[in-house]
Amino acid sequence: MNTLKTTILLAALTGLLMAVGAFFGGTKGMTFMFVISILMNFGSYWFSDKIVLSMYGAKEVTPQDAPDLIRMVSGLAQKAKMPMPKVYIINTEVPNAFATGRDPEHGVVAVTTGIMRALNYEELEGVVAHELAHIKNRDTLISTIVASVAGVITMIANIAQWSAFLGFGRSDDEEGGGIGGIIEFVFLVVLAPLAATLIQFGVSRSREYLADQTGGTVSGNPLALASALKKIEYYAKHQVMPEATPATSHLFIVNPFSGAGSMIVSLFSTHPATADRVAKLEEQAKRIR
Repeated sequence: MNTLKTTILLAALTGLLMAVGAFFGGTKGMTFMFVISILMNFGSYWFSDKIVLSMYGAKEVTPQDAPDLIRMVSGLAQKAKMPMPKVYIINTEVPNAFATGRDPEHGVVAVTTGIMRALNYEELEGVVAHELAHIKNRDTLISTIVASVAGVITMIANIAQWSAFLGFGRSDDEEGGGIGGIIEFVFLVVLAPLAATLIQFGVSRSREYLADQTGGTVSGNPLALASALKKIEYYAKHQVMPEATPATSHLFIVNPFSGAGSMIVSLFSTHPATADRVAKLEEQAKRIR
């Protein structure tokens, strides 16, 4: 299923870039953007994880750098019967974490310095188990590709807005101008950012519950994960992560923009409500006892 989603997203990215090329440069522009899309698709599949990690300045750590964290990840990976992922740390005070990598053999778990200070051992273990679950369930490839696609959509919308402001784009006399051009322009400027959010919405929410459940099982302590989620959300509501971008918000265990507070942000949130996730984890804990 994830392979199909990946294919659809990469095909959608190709179609979107070709439409943009046609809008701004006609047939030549469409051909040029087709070549660009092929390169971007290749890069998204093979390097999207490295791109995301570099965006956040994440640094890989060794057993010498963070022995307790590496020991924790290794132990949980063994419990989950999966390869040991690489471990990265993001230097920011805001507690959060995410996983990336195109498959379990290339998995990465990234945690912030803030989360290591804010959570106790059992809570952090629950968070790491949740992220390992994303890797084991093969959510990470689609999630990182979505981050790339959403980033491209946002970039295109920004280019369209500036082009309109500066008066660029095809004239009505050119092929495809007039009403068709206006419709394309409206899509790029108005609907493209919404499309990026909807892509994240469709990919992320349904998988968070499964990762919570799998993480609770692997750690053996769903209540610790529930407690961690509440703490992380509290910090997200009161402290903005400077490095965070909307295009990558779905990667994190808790949306780093939880504090935005508007009805629209809530409607198109990339994560289920934390209260709902906590309730499900509490139900899981009762079944385990």
